[in-house]
Amino acid sequence: MTLQIVTPNPEEWDLFVSRQPRAHVLQQAAWGSLKGAYGWDTARVALSDGTTIRAGAQVLFRGLPLRLGTMAYLSMGPYVDEPELWPQFWVALDELSRRHGAAFLKWEPGIYQPGESPPDFAGWGFHESPQTVQPPRTILIDISRDEEAILAGMNQGTRRKIRQSLKNEVQYFEGTQADVATFTAMMQTTGTRNAFGVHEPAYYEKAYELFVPSGDAALILAEHEGDPLAGLMVFAKGATAWYLYGASSNTKRNLMAAYGVQWRAIQWARARGCTVYDMWGVPDADEDTLEAQFQERSDGLWGVYGFKRGWGGEVVRSAGAWDKVYNPLVYNAYKLALRVRG
Repeated sequence: MTLQIVTPNPEEWDLFVSRQPRAHVLQQAAWGSLKGAYGWDTARVALSDGTTIRAGAQVLFRGLPLRLGTMAYLSMGPYVDEPELWPQFWVALDELSRRHGAAFLKWEPGIYQPGESPPDFAGWGFHESPQTVQPPRTILIDISRDEEAILAGMNQGTRRKIRQSLKNEVQYFEGTQADVATFTAMMQTTGTRNAFGVHEPAYYEKAYELFVPSGDAALILAEHEGDPLAGLMVFAKGATAWYLYGASSNTKRNLMAAYGVQWRAIQWARARGCTVYDMWGVPDADEDTLEAQFQERSDGLWGVYGFKRGWGGEVVRSAGAWDKVYNPLVYNAYKLALRVRG
């Protein structure tokens, strides 16, 4: 089957993404706009039969140091309706990457469920990458069940803290754009407390503008007697919701508001029709190693891991990151820089 190579506009693209079983927020046009405000160029390429998009991807491009070209980055896609379209799709994507001066294409296809066939990475010219961009390991919670069944899948401490968070006269609500400043202040507090980096305030403002009005995300906040206590931004597309950004203040932490906003986010996702809740990122180790490490450490991100693990669900690993090289000299320099950086 020979199809036309087209450049879909944002509306056409999002309609195509929405009908995909593996629809992902990182393939939405709005995500490209968000990253476009922070140093990335965004392009979309698709194969069309003249009326319907049959295959496609949204790709981000970013310049490499010393003006050595760019890195092409394909995350959580592509989408291909029929297996026989893969060869023509890769030709179109390679042409797009080269037009943007890409020295290599980094591909993170995401999570493949049992029964799904992973791609033929080597057959399509890819090899495993030394660097991932998105966290390769996460926790997926089945939220297709009723609330009591979801609660039953959590550990006892998390259930107790959720119930405590709902009995302390804490107010939970979906924030407006005016509330983003409160959330970003808590993000700074959380980053400092747990020793991880956070985005600048304008990033969360932009994310709110691009996703919340369309119903594809919500800012959920908690406060008590006028004191902001916790908040998160939850995103959804298709059957999945993602907990991408979460924060809490250093005030009244005994009220367990971080548990309350997470529970409200799960309820929001269920009301939207989602069946999977992705906690988005835990340390990249098998579950036995994670549990052993957690018993010894609670600092920094290990505390975050303990919070996420308490919600139950299944620890899963994505297919990782894979690179296709167009310029071996530049790519070898990139790998050397990674080794030097440690």
